[in-house]
Amino acid sequence: MDGKGVLNDAILYSGNNIVVENLLITKYKGNGIMGQAGNNFEIRNNIIVDTGIYGIFPQLGQNGIVEHNVVSGIEDAAIYIGMSDNIHVAHNVVFDSVAGIEIENSRHAIVENNYVYNNTGGILAFITPGLPIKTTFDVIIRNNFITDNNTANFGAPGSTVAGIPAGTGILVMAADEVIIEDNIITGNKTAAIIITDHENAPNTTMDPGSDPVPDKIMILNNLMANNGYDTIDEVKALMLTEFKQDNPDIIQVGSSRDSCIINRHRYVTVGVNDWAECEFTNTSEIDSYILDEPVAARVIAGSEKGKIAYLGVCAGCHTYTGRMIGPPVQIIQALYMDNPQGVADYINSPTKKRDDYPEMPPQNYLDAETRLAVANYMLQVKS
Repeated sequence: MDGKGVLNDAILYSGNNIVVENLLITKYKGNGIMGQAGNNFEIRNNIIVDTGIYGIFPQLGQNGIVEHNVVSGIEDAAIYIGMSDNIHVAHNVVFDSVAGIEIENSRHAIVENNYVYNNTGGILAFITPGLPIKTTFDVIIRNNFITDNNTANFGAPGSTVAGIPAGTGILVMAADEVIIEDNIITGNKTAAIIITDHENAPNTTMDPGSDPVPDKIMILNNLMANNGYDTIDEVKALMLTEFKQDNPDIIQVGSSRDSCIINRHRYVTVGVNDWAECEFTNTSEIDSYILDEPVAARVIAGSEKGKIAYLGVCAGCHTYTGRMIGPPVQIIQALYMDNPQGVADYINSPTKKRDDYPEMPPQNYLDAETRLAVANYMLQVKS
């Protein structure tokens, strides 16, 4: 193991070949387990309770496994895969959080055999606008038990997850090539599955670098029961456009291209009348997207120190134009303009400045040179 420390996050790691396991982390001010640009990681058999914004948060990593963890009481996402590739999230129990499991701006991910309950939203596949990596695609959500995700949304006001309606089983926003298969989805009061583009999603800003439309969504066999029994007014209005008044299982809002569904007669659906019949019925030939050989260790040249720190640290809470947990980078640029040292000092020892944002945890584990490098990079980045 290299690059692991106990710092402002209960566990923070970077580097290669990381294993974080068998920990009990409760009531921590920062996050539970946060990875920053670490490859070949395994996060397993941990219990994480009430650790603030994120429970488990690998960011900008490749070839990672998150399995057999119990995570609850998280203000944003209990398990949050950010800007990462070749990921396997399996056999976790997540509950009493805003988002249960979130795949954000990531590719080649499988989410399977998890128990996801009593969150605001169960499992999410997102493209969040304004992040440096612009795509989410090739995601399989299968064999999960997703039930009673009706917890009132307690996310940071204005953040992306704060727009999730309570009672959402699975939410796909602008992501492509998402397969939803063999899940048991029950008791979610708004809908079992919601698919939306950016234009119709709350708390999002348009990003010219991101395709706002979810393409090639594939809904295969799933068991859905007792969903949509107390859905929101916007969904009711959408259903009336198709003269439907039943409790909705599947809601598609806005545009979607080249999507398909099988056995649509089993579900109450809105917005999928023009979807094709899928040409396949299961993903049994795909066991995992984890690579057979470990990914080479990330080598960070001195000239890239600021960029990698920005991607691996700052982009977890700040988009360029939109609002996440922290204010947009554009606002930071306007406030600090030609004062990178001021940003570096704030990174080292932040204070709460805004009532509508949570206090930023100190990033003083970064050395002074890296803090100044990331400040310089942040103040000149353009998207």
